[in-house]
Amino acid sequence: MNDEHAQEQVYYHDHGDGHIHAHSLAGEQLHDHAHGHTHTQTRAVINRLSRAIGHLESVKRMVEDGHDCSEVLIQLAAVRSALNNTAKVILKDHLEHCLTGVSEGDVSQLQDLNDAIDRFLN
Repeated sequence: MNDEHAQEQVYYHDHGDGHIHAHSLAGEQLHDHAHGHTHTQTRAVINRLSRAIGHLESVKRMVEDGHDCSEVLIQLAAVRSALNNTAKVILKDHLEHCLTGVSEGDVSQLQDLNDAIDRFLN
């Protein structure tokens, strides 16, 4: 990823086609990794993300209401764990359904996956 994209604010949007698409704040689509198939875990991932968002919003309210810092940190750890578990579901689904060209010698899919994992872990 180049420095220009590292500084760019991005939002993600589901166009209803079973994929989450990244857009810049200017509205341009940054990446379209449509695979031509439906991910089996899309609904589960969206539900998990919705719960994590709700949990994070409640943590924000805790901070606004002046809750004890240790309580906030514990809840943030729970949000982080929920996001990590969601990432595991996405990765498993990707490994099972998206790496279609690898057997045909298309290692670019593996490189894309490796890059995504590196970004997730950092």
